[in-house]
Amino acid sequence: MTREVPLVHVTTEDAVTTLTLDSPHNRNALSTRLMAELTAGLAAAAADPQVRAVVLTHAGKVFCAGADLSEATGADPTVGPRGLVDLQRAIVDCAKPVIAAIDGHVRAGGLGLVGSADLAVAGPAATFAFTEVRLGLAPAVISLPLRPKLDPRAASRYYLTGEVFDAAEAARIGLITQAADSGEAVALALKGLLDALRLGSPQGLAQSKRLANAEVVRSFEQDADELVELSARLFGSEEAQQGMRAFLEKRPAPWAR
Repeated sequence: MTREVPLVHVTTEDAVTTLTLDSPHNRNALSTRLMAELTAGLAAAAADPQVRAVVLTHAGKVFCAGADLSEATGADPTVGPRGLVDLQRAIVDCAKPVIAAIDGHVRAGGLGLVGSADLAVAGPAATFAFTEVRLGLAPAVISLPLRPKLDPRAASRYYLTGEVFDAAEAARIGLITQAADSGEAVALALKGLLDALRLGSPQGLAQSKRLANAEVVRSFEQDADELVELSARLFGSEEAQQGMRAFLEKRPAPWAR
């Protein structure tokens, strides 16, 4: 039997577990298998007493393209949104700080991963967009970690327009921690953060993370079920089906003017 190539590569070195998204066939989209592998990697890092921090990064030019649209038409439309809620919550609840290291494109559900991370550094090749509105959808479940962090006016703009923005703007609106002007600068910023985290005690890091994420956790507890239902309803709508077909066929959606 041929063993499947992992979609998430897991390495641990110098007290840091690195989880690398590597699913080039669908631009690191959030397929069921990728989410399961990422969740397993987070759980293993959380259970390892030698690990002090987790880095979430990517291979290739795309950090994460969002939902795997090829899986968006299953019998139970809540499965995908609920899976993403659970993955985001796993990042938030992980006792180890999670740092997103990005130097590629981030779209739709991928922004939920970035928002769930405790810290995020992005380089000059990073671009971001809430593309849901152009597909007949809305950034529903990814709002759970994002709304407590984003500037409200910026959230309104980018949710509604689907515009692409860069790392400097992502830092300004609270989506990421730091924008770097080169790949080398991303690596240097990441090293500085990890060096600082290695000086923290496991207990101190875990409890400080809980304090920093208090509003995010409240968001999940209060709104997760409602936003899962909203997401499922939108994905199952005829308008969204038209939008997703247009996207997959690389043509304008019927409402685009």
